Amino acid sequence: QAVVSLVGFALVRTSPRAGVAGGGVKRQAPLQAMPAGPFPARAPAPWAELNRVTGICGYDRLHARGESSERPLELPAEVAGGDMASAPEAVDLLIVGAGLSGAVIAERCSQELGMTSLVIDKRDHLGGNCFDYVTPEGIRASKYGAHLFHTNFERVWEYVMRFSEWMPYDHRVRGRVMDKDGCEQLVPIPPVQATVNALFGENITTEEEMQRWYDSQRVVPASGEPADGEEAALSRVGPLLYEKIFKHYTKKQWDKYPSELDASVLRRLPCRTSTDERYFGDHWQALPVRGYTRMFENMLLNDPRITLRLNCDFFALRDAGRLPKHKLLVYTGPIDSYFAQAGMPKLEYRSLHFEETFVPEPDQGFFQEAMVVNYPSPDVPFTRIVEYKHMGNQTEAVKRGEVRGSFIAKETSSDVGEPYYPVPNAENQALYERYRELAEKEAGVAFVGRLASYKYFNMDQAILNALEMFDSLKETGKLEPKRRPEDFGPGDGPK
Repeated sequence: QAVVSLVGFALVRTSPRAGVAGGGVKRQAPLQAMPAGPFPARAPAPWAELNRVTGICGYDRLHARGESSERPLELPAEVAGGDMASAPEAVDLLIVGAGLSGAVIAERCSQELGMTSLVIDKRDHLGGNCFDYVTPEGIRASKYGAHLFHTNFERVWEYVMRFSEWMPYDHRVRGRVMDKDGCEQLVPIPPVQATVNALFGENITTEEEMQRWYDSQRVVPASGEPADGEEAALSRVGPLLYEKIFKHYTKKQWDKYPSELDASVLRRLPCRTSTDERYFGDHWQALPVRGYTRMFENMLLNDPRITLRLNCDFFALRDAGRLPKHKLLVYTGPIDSYFAQAGMPKLEYRSLHFEETFVPEPDQGFFQEAMVVNYPSPDVPFTRIVEYKHMGNQTEAVKRGEVRGSFIAKETSSDVGEPYYPVPNAENQALYERYRELAEKEAGVAFVGRLASYKYFNMDQAILNALEMFDSLKETGKLEPKRRPEDFGPGDGPK
């Protein structure tokens, strides 16, 4: 990609994921420049102290052995080109998908049981949706939306520290929201005391006052239990915050108003009474110092028992009879795609469209005040803008101030594209149960992960699920889950 610097214009790269073959470049009018950054990586006291990650920790084997590149490693031609002729003729595990679930299974089975794996992926990179890279301008960015690692599972935290160095990061989000007088305000999301004060002219200074404000706002459903998402939201946050922040944002994310969604979708809306602006409350919150891709490189590369092939379509290879002999198939793709021949309806997903923009000359070097700024109002089609340059794990060139421009991604929800979020309603859940019954009868196949379980797993949930399935393999000889997907609790879902 050529680097173009046009003063007075922004350079827009339309992502290939947006449905434009090969991507493209277009000019647009100047984008509004925002004040200086970066947004602080740590929350103010006392909230930062709740994060148990206090400094750089973990181990990056590649870096320790002298690898200095900050970009994804260039892979051998047979790996990047999906050369099956050079792949093993027989393996213990054929793993479909090089994301979190597939990588954990391959790594654990190799290191603890000495099992061989062939990991294939239809994409041209490893890491699944966690894949990040460095733009031509030198900015680390995520290809499939911002990923923020957070967990309460000590086992997961200890596991990921084997493959990356990590730095503490307290994720905080801002939103552009109209106040009661029609003036746009930049406020913390989820709502805290400062949010309510800025939008509604309140002067709340204590948790008790905030709790009283919530109590005065909440609308209890007539039946006592919310019948849909709107009743659930009103019973949690009341009509003012519902209208300003949650109603239209939900519509943009799901293409359904809260009244059209199950109550469970909005039953857990955050109701902060404190001044804690952190998006997550987990014990461990961090970013990988050299990006998520490096973690996968340390997990999958340079292990003689793990073979990786990219640009490989499992179904095409299967139909052509080109898959190696294997004792077990580990499938991490969409469960309805696997059983397409069953003739059942497809499961419903929401996807994301990313409009990626390089801004050559933003004021102070940054486009907006924080890494993530949400747009919950109905007057713009996108849900949020992510400015990756704010992230603490940026490249050394960014940290030294050598990259003048910035890189942003506008996110718009869609029903077309890569499957991201299962749509939570009774019809989809009933349909998934039918697929699950088929999966349980499919001999020699283990269905693992988010798409195979029709469940939005956070990163740590996906890792723990895979680790527990590996536990089962050691204990019983069967690679099967120790708990149902819903037992992990809700994932973050659309943000």
